[in-house]
Amino acid sequence: MPKNQIKTCVATGAIMVLMAIGCEKATLPTYDHPANIFFQLDDNSRDSIIYTFAYDMTKAQDTVYILTRLTGIRENRARRYAAYVEQDSSSAVAGQHYKPLEPEYALAADSGWAYLPLIIYNAPDLEEKSVSVIIKLKATEDFGIENPDIIRAKVVFSARLEKPHWWDAWPLAPYSRVKHQLFILVTGQTELTTSGLDAPKNLYFASLLTMMLNNPFAWVQNNPEKGYVLEPVTAGSTAGYDFYHVENPARKLRLQYSEIAARYFFLDENGQEIR
Repeated sequence: MPKNQIKTCVATGAIMVLMAIGCEKATLPTYDHPANIFFQLDDNSRDSIIYTFAYDMTKAQDTVYILTRLTGIRENRARRYAAYVEQDSSSAVAGQHYKPLEPEYALAADSGWAYLPLIIYNAPDLEEKSVSVIIKLKATEDFGIENPDIIRAKVVFSARLEKPHWWDAWPLAPYSRVKHQLFILVTGQTELTTSGLDAPKNLYFASLLTMMLNNPFAWVQNNPEKGYVLEPVTAGSTAGYDFYHVENPARKLRLQYSEIAARYFFLDENGQEIR
């Protein structure tokens, strides 16, 4: 063989090895790093996972699923991972705003990922504020937590609505969060345009809200599939009703009788009549 001739040998599963004189069998690398677990969050969720109950008054609770992933070899057996809530840094209250975490969660056999379920509650105070839960993974017999930068997830949730930019473009004013809730309930719309070409449609949506405010009793009777009820209550000497969904009685709106107007009005978050 000429001195400058190069013989090329290929070993199955190994990289190509070039040698000047002969061939040697390449050593296959093996992965023996201990198994670890971490939260895989996208760019939008890296800082916080945001959730709101604001668009659905019927929900008493919901579940936020946080993706966890494995670094290491998959195994043909179920393994367990664990997490805890960092209480000092979280404003949410266990039992009131969320269900306490389980002691451990399963990573299925031959799987490289799982979802940690955080069950959150649609508590009445969430109409006025947002709360947060900071969850951190912790080591178990099956998994380590080697990288501290990717074992933390923050979930921020509320039921608070904010005045949208399109509200004053249509006959919906004055704004209140309760009125906004009723608009979404009656119309099924969470957003309107401000385009004049959409005026017929958007004016129709506004009229649906007006009709409901003028006669909520008829609306409840004519929309039984919505699941809302009006329950008589007495606040001191003033008669009224609680308006709520049958699956979420903790979230009530007050319908109050006005002697001056001789009709019922919903009350907003400040106790003012919604007109």
